[in-house]
Amino acid sequence: MSMEKINAAKAEIAATSAYQIITEFFDADSFCEIDAFAKSGEGFAEVVAGYGTVEGMPVYAFAQNSDICGGAMSKAQAAKLRKLYSLALKTGAPVAGFYDSIGGRLTQGTELLAGTGELLRLASKLSGAVPQISVVLGPCLGTNALNAASADIVMMTEDAQLSLDVTGKNAGAQYNASHGNVAVIVKDKAEAVEKARELVTYLPSNNLVPAPQAEDREPDGENTKCIVSKLVDAGSKLRLSDAYGDNARTRLARLGGQVVGVVRTTGGKLDCQSAAKAAKFVRFCDAFSIPVITFVDCAGFESLKSAAKLSAAYAEATTVKLSVVVGEAIGSAYVALAGTGANADVVYALPEAVISPVNIEAAAFILAPDAMKVPASEQQAAAAAFAQENLSAFNAAQNGYVDGIVPFEELRDALLSALDMLLGKRVPTVAKKHCTI
Repeated sequence: MSMEKINAAKAEIAATSAYQIITEFFDADSFCEIDAFAKSGEGFAEVVAGYGTVEGMPVYAFAQNSDICGGAMSKAQAAKLRKLYSLALKTGAPVAGFYDSIGGRLTQGTELLAGTGELLRLASKLSGAVPQISVVLGPCLGTNALNAASADIVMMTEDAQLSLDVTGKNAGAQYNASHGNVAVIVKDKAEAVEKARELVTYLPSNNLVPAPQAEDREPDGENTKCIVSKLVDAGSKLRLSDAYGDNARTRLARLGGQVVGVVRTTGGKLDCQSAAKAAKFVRFCDAFSIPVITFVDCAGFESLKSAAKLSAAYAEATTVKLSVVVGEAIGSAYVALAGTGANADVVYALPEAVISPVNIEAAAFILAPDAMKVPASEQQAAAAAFAQENLSAFNAAQNGYVDGIVPFEELRDALLSALDMLLGKRVPTVAKKHCTI
């Protein structure tokens, strides 16, 4: 083929929306395409794939090309993605996928099924070895949705669709976010590309290297009421899965420039969704050795099964784990999130924190019945006074269940010191495949 025809083919591909998206995702002039001229039927394959850098870090990425047969999955597209996944696994670099496809080329029948099945197998093989990000920009239905949802973090634009149902039932962004299928919703494609680039800078290239270090910045301080924002580096907090599991908040952030995972319980009992969200996030952080800082204010769990899953996620995690009791840590909540069950490396508590084996009023009735002989309207206040005197963090510290009682204004320095101390943490584990809880 003459160079004139080759250049014409390049120009045809470069004019598509998928090519524009992927070049915007990568640093300028860093994108190298894989199998640029691969054919699918009479036209080019329905995906643009390759590698480049994001803020100087190597990344593999693909974008389904809705300008070519609607981005429909085909044998050729599956072959390109298999090559990309294999290279990512060999070189230990993250994978970002931009999904926008009307479905699959059904005329290819079982060959298409075999190709998509191989993609799912490779995505599963990559899981826990390199980070995977899915960005859903348009329709993503059927087995295509299964592949997108298998990523570590899934992002959607407001008008995109994600569902196993090829009719698009229950496929909207808000529905998926409220069911825990999507961690981030963005307005449009431009914001999706920008957010995906930002997310890459929080993640290590693979499970054998640390997350990228950034410049140390002071926290927002008095400009926010959020306890986490007052501690982590200014502007570094990245919210995940806010529309799912209201009683637990999960964040990626930086503390002294170091990437950390943050779990914050918001009081009351943890429901099933909140516990499941926290467990999934802890396992993700553990897979890539991202330290986990847990801020505990929790009265227990609503579900035994979800409590067991969350407790197992903490107990099995070998990454650095710091727990801070900022409110109440009652019974199973203390055990699972801050106590021996969580196997936390360091446990701090604020001076006003309360740690109790049962709820505060029950403890007061059991341990100080005379103090509770007051009118019903005054019992809550009497129980709170009893807790501050007898169930304080200081009492727990005296018995060795809290490593330090730290005033809030000193907490950031204490956490930074603990992170530095635990930087070289190494924990041998029992030879097994994985936990079954």
